[in-house]
Amino acid sequence: MTGCGEELSVVAAPRAPTTREIAIILFRQKRTFLLVFCAVVGLAAIYALAGDSYEAHMKVMVRRGRADPPLTAQSQAPLEFEKQEVTEEEVNSEVELLRDADVLRRVVEANGLSETAMEELIHPWATAEERKQRAVKRLTQKLRIEPMKKTHLIEISYAMGDARRAAQVLSSLGEAYLEKHREVHRPGGELAFFEKETGESRRQLDEAQSRLRDFALAHGVVEAEKQRDMTLTQWSDADANHHQTEIAIAEAEHRRVTLQQQLASLPERSVTVIRTEDNATLLTAMKSSLLELQMKRMALLTKYEPGHPLIAEVEAQIAAAGGAIGDAERKPLRDETTEPDRNHEWAKAELQKVDVDLRGLRARDAAMHTELALYKQSATQLGQDTVVQNDLENSARAAEEGYLLYVRKREEARMADAADASGIVNAVIAERPVVPALPAWPVWAVMLAGCCAAGTAATLMAFGKDAMDPAFRTPEEVLMYLDTPVLACLPTTNDIGVTSLPPRKRQSGSVRERRSGEA
Repeated sequence: MTGCGEELSVVAAPRAPTTREIAIILFRQKRTFLLVFCAVVGLAAIYALAGDSYEAHMKVMVRRGRADPPLTAQSQAPLEFEKQEVTEEEVNSEVELLRDADVLRRVVEANGLSETAMEELIHPWATAEERKQRAVKRLTQKLRIEPMKKTHLIEISYAMGDARRAAQVLSSLGEAYLEKHREVHRPGGELAFFEKETGESRRQLDEAQSRLRDFALAHGVVEAEKQRDMTLTQWSDADANHHQTEIAIAEAEHRRVTLQQQLASLPERSVTVIRTEDNATLLTAMKSSLLELQMKRMALLTKYEPGHPLIAEVEAQIAAAGGAIGDAERKPLRDETTEPDRNHEWAKAELQKVDVDLRGLRARDAAMHTELALYKQSATQLGQDTVVQNDLENSARAAEEGYLLYVRKREEARMADAADASGIVNAVIAERPVVPALPAWPVWAVMLAGCCAAGTAATLMAFGKDAMDPAFRTPEEVLMYLDTPVLACLPTTNDIGVTSLPPRKRQSGSVRERRSGEA
């Protein structure tokens, strides 16, 4: 640095450092700069040559592949087709599921990431569980899981020194993720549950049907409700017929009384033909008898006196015969022909008919009384049987519906398990990981990044060390911090600056007092 002959009495205002000043600082701290720069470049070279990192990639697509029916008590659960598009929330949910600690733990266990030589060297007394948790934490830090914008894809990348193992880790992650996806979206054990419940429901259905069958056999009914309705209809018809029969009996009794009165007033027979004529044979016989009596009198008169008793007796007989002949001549024979009276016979026949009908109606009435009692008893019993049978049928119907519901749900669970086993899920591995052949960062890129980082680190270290150096280097610094004019400055051979000057005091305070003490 060149000397300054004139006195500096005006304090310069703060300003931005120039390129020359920056170069002076780097030149002044060239040893520190070179040490830091070489160290960082050496580390970058070691990493580029011996620490190659291979990065494997995998992509997961979230889609609307299938809609599982919800677990409900309905026989046919309605499917939800309202939301056909995959939402951002669903994609983010799958991202968080990929970062799930349980999924990463399965990946660690499947690939043995917790059993490494470095882990055993750093933590020789750690338990297996602690090593697994550390491995999960390291895996979480190394995994890069990001949803791709304006797509339904999730990009996953993982880098490590072994290319094949990096691909294996992502493959294990994909398998563990799909398994966890199935567990979260459709809990397992549905098929076994529905198998058990189907068997139990079938047993209940058999018991309900057996009770219904035993009841029907014990009570002699097939369909108690229909039989009850039929019995009530028959009972109503029989009751109506019974009333008609009672009316017919009353009519028959009234007709019977009327016919009896009419029959009593009618004659049984009526004269139809009357004939009168003389009885010639009787008259001839009577006249012959009279002639014989007269001849006998004449004979007696020859023998006896007229007043003799024998003659008187014959004369009396002659007088009687003569009177009889006179009566016969005065009263001729009367022939009358009679027939049964038609009205009497009709009334008698009608009365007999009414009696027969009345006996039949009374017998029918008695039978209907018995029939109505049987219908009443049967209807009452069938009413009770209907209640019991309806309860049994409802139980059997409910058991059948439950059985059919469980059968449908069992088949749905079976199809869902088959779909899960076939990989038909709403998330699919769109791009499977492959073993990377090239490292994630080529040597030239690593060296370039190392040089940039080395330059930046060396510059920062040089500026930091220079800022921490307490020596004054320019007259401006002396004037700025000590408020003392510099009369002259001499350059040194080792470094640029005034090394013989006292250390700088960068605090604010009474600079005048310190200046007088330093003088």
